[in-house]
Amino acid sequence: MNDQHDDEDDFDDELDDEFDEDFGALPPPAAPVAPVFGSGEVPEGYRSGFACFVGRPNVGKSTLTNALVGQKIVITSDKPQTTRTVVRGIVHRPDGQLVLVDTPGLHRPRTLLGERLNDLVKTTWAEVDVVAVCFPSDEKIGPGDTFLVNELAKVRRTTKIAVATKTDLVTPDRIGEHLLDIAELGRTTGTEWAEIVPVSSVGGDQIGLLGDLLVGLMPEGPPLYPDGDLTDAPEEILAAELIREAALDGVRDELPHSIAVVVEEMGLREGRPDDKPLLDIHANLYVERDSQKGIVIGKKGARLRQVGTAARQQIEALLGTPVYLDLHVKIAKDWQRDPRQLRKLGF
Repeated sequence: MNDQHDDEDDFDDELDDEFDEDFGALPPPAAPVAPVFGSGEVPEGYRSGFACFVGRPNVGKSTLTNALVGQKIVITSDKPQTTRTVVRGIVHRPDGQLVLVDTPGLHRPRTLLGERLNDLVKTTWAEVDVVAVCFPSDEKIGPGDTFLVNELAKVRRTTKIAVATKTDLVTPDRIGEHLLDIAELGRTTGTEWAEIVPVSSVGGDQIGLLGDLLVGLMPEGPPLYPDGDLTDAPEEILAAELIREAALDGVRDELPHSIAVVVEEMGLREGRPDDKPLLDIHANLYVERDSQKGIVIGKKGARLRQVGTAARQQIEALLGTPVYLDLHVKIAKDWQRDPRQLRKLGF
């Protein structure tokens, strides 16, 4: 383990209050896969298109995306507002192809980062075929839901459905009450729900039904992505998100919004035999203050080692290649409010 510290604070400096940790196992970085239309025969009535899950932060959107795809492609966390990038999950079915767009939770922004995430959500709404609004069954409909649905009502042409998530956490009576509340919210906001469906991503309840409903609302057309593709997100983005998820696990409330992860370098190590590949990943975790750096690193680097081990295991499971993970913790002061630093961190 290599421990480096210096006193420079500016984000542009090559090393900034840095702590390094190596974790010893992705092919060379691949460009995003562009949608392609199949040249073979498409079954009659085959449908394909884009659906977007939206909702207040932490209502189960990412878990639902993973459940429908059948594999983890977006991070999940018990901390709100942890999704920051739009990751497309691709569901392949005999009768159609469903491309799921996962977006950040719409919220009242307090920073420039929050404003940009909200803009991303609203832009996505207008570009997809169906918007599915998620309402957790273990929470009552509140002002945040009303705000979101009122905003969504402004998008006239997009089909809208409602999804009651987390039904495994409540009684059947509560589910029935929740579905009535969702229907009433549609009436009071002038939103016409094409469908209202209760699901449990954890238990798998009605996930298949939701997939059927979404595919049925897609336009007829050939596949948009090659068979076997589960996402069009670059592997660097997937790796960065899994690292950030591991860093978010178990930290105090104010830290999640302050963590950004950038994969600086990723590629297969040269000189390795074909049957024993090793993927080198070098990534930086950015926080806003020195105190946050200490939280991420932990006593004598113990927490950072846990983060690295958890992230490496998830990346290996996703990409099917042994990974050597090299993590660095750096400070980018108040990056959520600084346009220059937001650009450098990919926002």
